[in-house]
This record gives sequence, C-alpha cells and structure tokens, in this order.
Amino acid sequence: MSKRKICVVTGSRADYGLMYWLLKDLQSDPEIELQLVVTAMHLSAEFGSTWRKIEEDGFNIIRRVDMLLSGDNPVATAKSIGLGVIGFAQVFEELEPDIVVLPCDRFEILSAAQAALVARIPIAHIHGGELTEGAIDEAIRHTLTKMSHLHFVATEPYRQRVVQLGEQPARVFNVGAPGLDHLQRTPLLSRGELESRLNFSLGEQCFLVTYHPVTLNELPPTDTLQNLLDALDSFPEVKIILTYPNADTFGRNLIYQIKTYANEHPGRVLLSSSFGQLLYLSALREVNLVIGNSSSGLVEAPSFCTPTVNIGKRQQGRLRAESVVDCEENTDAIEKAITKALSKKFQEKAQQTINPYAQSNTSQRIVSQLKNISIEGLLVKNFYDIPNQS
Repeated sequence: MSKRKICVVTGSRADYGLMYWLLKDLQSDPEIELQLVVTAMHLSAEFGSTWRKIEEDGFNIIRRVDMLLSGDNPVATAKSIGLGVIGFAQVFEELEPDIVVLPCDRFEILSAAQAALVARIPIAHIHGGELTEGAIDEAIRHTLTKMSHLHFVATEPYRQRVVQLGEQPARVFNVGAPGLDHLQRTPLLSRGELESRLNFSLGEQCFLVTYHPVTLNELPPTDTLQNLLDALDSFPEVKIILTYPNADTFGRNLIYQIKTYANEHPGRVLLSSSFGQLLYLSALREVNLVIGNSSSGLVEAPSFCTPTVNIGKRQQGRLRAESVVDCEENTDAIEKAITKALSKKFQEKAQQTINPYAQSNTSQRIVSQLKNISIEGLLVKNFYDIPNQS
C-alpha cells in the first residue's frame, strides 16, 4: 500500500512553531510521506534564515519557494504573491501531493492555496474562522477557508463561523490550537537556562514585546510603534525582549525602528530576529508581561498565566482570555494598560485564567483525519446553507 503524500507549507517562524508537533507526528507516521515546503521569511537572511532551524530540528526540506521581494510596500507584497503562485505551481506539479496543509492567514500561504486549487489538490486549512479585523490577514484567512476542503479550527465559535461561510459541518473539525501541544510535549528551559542561552538577565521584571504592522490602519505603523516605545520608557527599570515583526507591508520600517531603540538601550533591551519556539515559549513563561499585537499574546500566553497587553485593532475580533488587557495605540493608553496588567489584582486574576484555545492531542487528531479521510470526492464542495431558525 502506497503512503499518503501530505505536503505542508510553512512561511514564517510563527506558523512553523505552531505546526512543529504536527510535522513531527506526520514525519513519524509509517503510512504518511511528509513533503515539507518552506518559503517567504524562512529563506530570508533579514528574518534569521529560519530554514536552518527547521533542518536542525530533523526535518527534510523537500522544496523551497523563494518569493519575497526586497521592498515591503503594497506593490512589492502583491508581486511577491504572484511569484509565490509561480513557484508553488511548479512544486506541486513535481511533488503530486494527495493533500496540501496550509496554516493561518499570511500572503505567502494565499499563493500556495491558489496554486493548489488550480492543480486540483485538496487543501486542509489550520486556524480558520478567526477574526483579525485590523489586518488584511482577515480577508486572506476567510479566502483560504473557501479554497480549502478540510478545516481544523481552534474553538467552537470558529467552527461555527467556518460553517457560516458555507462549509459542510462534517469537514470542519474543532481540535484546538496545535501550537499549544508544546505545553504537554516540549520541555521548556528554566529561568537560569533561558538567561544563559540568551546571554541576557531578565532582572526583577521583564516584558516580551512584539509589534507587527497593522495593515488596515490609517495611522503609519512607525507612529504607533513609537507610541509603544515611548510607553516602555515610562518603565525604565524593566528589562525588555523585542522580537522582529513579520514580513508584512511596511514591516522593514519597524525593524529599523526597533534596532535603533535596542541600540539606544544596551543591557536593558534584547533584540532578536528569531528566537525559535523553545526560547520563545520559555521566555513567554518567565516574563511578567507580553506586550504588542501578536496572536501569541492571545493564544499561547494565557496557558502560562502571563498577562497580555494587546494594542490596537490588529487582533480585533479574536477570542481572548481574561488575562488580556486591550488598549488603544496612543502612549497614555499603553502606559495605563501596562500599569493595570502589572497590578497585584490583575496578576492574581491572570493566574486563574482559562485558555479558550487549549485542547489535548491537537496534532495527533489532525494527523488522524489527514491519514484516514477519503480523498475521493473531496474536491467537490456543496455550499452549506444554515437552516432558517425563524
């Protein structure tokens, strides 16, 4: 009996981290041939050449699709999408996968989906049904839902939203967030081990800060990031770990900005283009606050009972635990949110938080479906109309 060929596409450190255990389970299954394709930020030296980390983790990268242009304006992003479609079309022709697995909502994943759809390859989508109303990712995510044939969502409201988009309920599986499998399966570093690996003392208090461009915001992202940096200056005794933004439109301007800030605060600020999942999750557990507009503050941080200050509209609409403080993008609002999140009352509240994204054995449940579902007839989709409740 021939193995089922499952092609997984990863384009960023974030989606690789959330799919790590899924990839391990696919790799170890004797009935599956894992075809791992890397693209976008993984292949960029500017973003840490994270393909090396993937190989260090024991994975064989079967193909690479180089698609990122040097610019990060809307035209460059659109052209990168086009280059991606060309590259993935060639890759899928060569690999002939039975199913293509695509995560989340980034533009490079949209390129892969377009190529797979035209090539008549079934698509399995992870993390559909979620809302991020401040970013173009919102539209890309729902577009991927309509292009996909199997759906692995993180919560019941997200399952209902995918069904609301016309997807057959029998093809939509509520499995939880696969990135949270790390909590049960990845031994994290102690505080001392983390400080040694980072060559950086966390001090009495430390913030983990990630700020991505808000691609639908009318305000320039450099202005809103500066508001955040100004707010951080109000806590001069606190150590800060800054991570790079994604390769989104205008992201490179933000990289220059945080590099300047880190250089102005030697010893107090640690800047990293890519930590890798072990260091990042270990830091997430040890810091006092997560600050910014990354989904990790909503999806992963609550599992460590680490409070999050979520800034602006990038994550607007996403489910969130009670450990999250939302605030506007001005300096005063950010300062007040940080003060609230650091308060004894809120810290105690965060210790009792329940993560709405947490389930058990998520990756293994996805593998089971990918391995056992019948491919025959999978490409044909019947639009599901929600029964009239009136």
